Amino acid sequence: MGVDLKEFDTLKSYKSLNELFTRKLKKDRKFDNSSNIIISPCDSLITECGDMFISRTMQIKGFYYKADKLLTSHIEFANITKIYNGKFINFYLSPKDYHRYHVPVDMQVLKVVHVPGLLYPVNLKYLNKVFDLFIKNERVILECQTSDKKLFYMVFIGALNVGKMKFNFDERIQTNAKKDSVTTYQYANMRLKKGEELGRFEMGSTIVMFFEKNMVELLCKRMQKVSFGDSIAKNR
Repeated sequence: MGVDLKEFDTLKSYKSLNELFTRKLKKDRKFDNSSNIIISPCDSLITECGDMFISRTMQIKGFYYKADKLLTSHIEFANITKIYNGKFINFYLSPKDYHRYHVPVDMQVLKVVHVPGLLYPVNLKYLNKVFDLFIKNERVILECQTSDKKLFYMVFIGALNVGKMKFNFDERIQTNAKKDSVTTYQYANMRLKKGEELGRFEMGSTIVMFFEKNMVELLCKRMQKVSFGDSIAKNR
């Protein structure tokens, strides 16, 4: 699969494929720690990014869906409307990528919603043929705000062969658990620092980010390969 191990332990040190897929970095990466810079949460390909039209956003070029359907009615509608006409970014982690994800900016997690669902593959082939793929798949939604109270969402999409999605700040969040009902978690003071490890996929998958209207200017573009720590947006 072309896995590059220069930032990781040697191949022989991993006792299973899962250990290889969930490998940790040997050294912390450097990134711009300025308060107005948002960094990529992961190593990935940006399959789409840009402006939303009200809540309409892109799965892939030519395939649109509604962000409010992805976020579900378990997120307050008043908060969802704050991202209308905002910005979005889709990050696709392939099987060869580093599978851990990190905090993109100093933030407070307000709420988490776990939505059971299907596990379609999330590669380009399927993005180009399955309508509303992200909405159909299992996902974990993080409702977050920055230190200046700007709202944004991180949506972690389940996929074929993804054993689990893990979140370091709350071990109660269990995906692929054969649950039928949506589970929500509320937090009064869950504050995370930029660059901190947030969790991991146990195989490649997708992260979608939605930003409040007029919150950010994007520094990335469609089909750009990014690494965790790269600057992808800046506050307006």
